[in-house]
Amino acid sequence: MTWLVILALAVVVLAALKWPLRMPRDGREAVIGAILIALAGYAVQGSPSVPAAPKAAATPDHRIGSVMVDVRQKMSGVDPTRNKWQVVADALMRGGDYAGAAGMLRGAVEADPRNGEAWLSLANALTQHADGTLTPPALYAYRQAMQIDPEAPGAPFFLGMALAQQGKFDEARAMWGDVLAKAPADAPWRKDMEQRVAQLDLLLSRIRAAQQGQGAPSGSAVPAMPAVRP
Repeated sequence: MTWLVILALAVVVLAALKWPLRMPRDGREAVIGAILIALAGYAVQGSPSVPAAPKAAATPDHRIGSVMVDVRQKMSGVDPTRNKWQVVADALMRGGDYAGAAGMLRGAVEADPRNGEAWLSLANALTQHADGTLTPPALYAYRQAMQIDPEAPGAPFFLGMALAQQGKFDEARAMWGDVLAKAPADAPWRKDMEQRVAQLDLLLSRIRAAQQGQGAPSGSAVPAMPAVRP
């Protein structure tokens, strides 16, 4: 049935070229050749008898961008509305447009190279745009943020998270240990940070036990790294 439809369409096209359009003979021959090539290609690669199997488009989970914005704002305590670049970039991050957020934040750091919050936001956007991979540009942005404000907890926290996701647990532990050591006793995020460090310590102890041939205790599993949450 599919072949009949294709051949009928080819006949209609050729008839239209000859009579209503009155294309010259040389032009018609070129078009006929193109149609024959197309039909030959379909004959080789087409599978009209195979039923269609549509799949639902995969919908990426963009909630992580919104959560990262909330966590960053909570840890920094900086009012994001003071910077027009940051307001737009945060909105893009919440919508999952990490590339757009990164572009906006590049403008922010060019306008004010000493804006540590913008450097941190840029690092997060670049990391998420790379599906959680810590790329050299993202690492550079994290380091810029830490250099501008060494006491701020946001950059080492998120950098530690990225390192842990890449399996660099010792480096992540050093980062988070430093964040916890500097955290004020009344910091609203301190308890969450303590839990993360404790879980990372447990994970590291089990990894070392396995490396020494002792194995993990029976019935226990290596804990997964806790997800970023506000």
